[in-house]
Amino acid sequence: MSQSRELQLHIVQMDEIRSILNSMKNLALIEIHKLGRFQTLQGQAVANIENAALDFLDFYPLPDVDKNATSVGILVGAERGFCGDFNESLLNTITEDSYYGIIAIGSRLCNRLADNPVEVIASIAGANVAEEVSAVLNRLLDSISALTIAKDDINPVTIAVPSLQLTVIYHDNSTCQITKRQIFPPFFKQKPRTPAYGNPPLLNLEPSDFFSDLVHHYLFAVLHEIFYISLMAENQRRLQHLEGAVKHLDDETVNLRRKSQIYRQEEITEEIEVILLNSEIN
Repeated sequence: MSQSRELQLHIVQMDEIRSILNSMKNLALIEIHKLGRFQTLQGQAVANIENAALDFLDFYPLPDVDKNATSVGILVGAERGFCGDFNESLLNTITEDSYYGIIAIGSRLCNRLADNPVEVIASIAGANVAEEVSAVLNRLLDSISALTIAKDDINPVTIAVPSLQLTVIYHDNSTCQITKRQIFPPFFKQKPRTPAYGNPPLLNLEPSDFFSDLVHHYLFAVLHEIFYISLMAENQRRLQHLEGAVKHLDDETVNLRRKSQIYRQEEITEEIEVILLNSEIN
């Protein structure tokens, strides 16, 4: 097979790859627009819950935070590839002394945890699209509920963790940085302020029961918000990565077409020379 023919076949293959990558890029762009709407609405819901919590805590303050609480990190990574160092940068933020253990979200992230010194409490497949976030959160909450520790290294006895501190580590698309956000105990950074109302809120429940339900709704809402933010950042990374890959393929295809034309011209010249040589012999 001539060199020009080989290059033409290579160009056809690169065009097919470009078509696939361009489709993936368009899907990432669609997901970004969709997540933008979800993230805005979810952020408003979280803000409303936080405001209600502050009004409640003005009259029913939280007890002091347990300084001996078991610290667990939740790493929100990528389920799919083509997003650069998205997962590696998350792993670089944790050390062996930072957390008792971590819960890893995202298959691509989980695959990179084999050599990490921090104990992996649970590995959970992440969301590919926004509609899968709720299912992932249900598995995450099950893992948190089932969290256990060993009471004795010699004679292990599994007991429920009595005091827990949960910190989510994720990519924030608005700041383009990795954020560490403590979600439990919630509202732990409450600052002294002037109460918005002169009288305590009227409750149909005991304050402890009300706060317990409030925390339940808050955790589910804030985790949705965090996962939407992370998935948005992941798709933005993927969009940038794929745009670079498509541009690189376009540049390589132009170079290959140029080489193919040069080789074809050389082949035509050789064919003409052969024809002329044969005509002179005859």
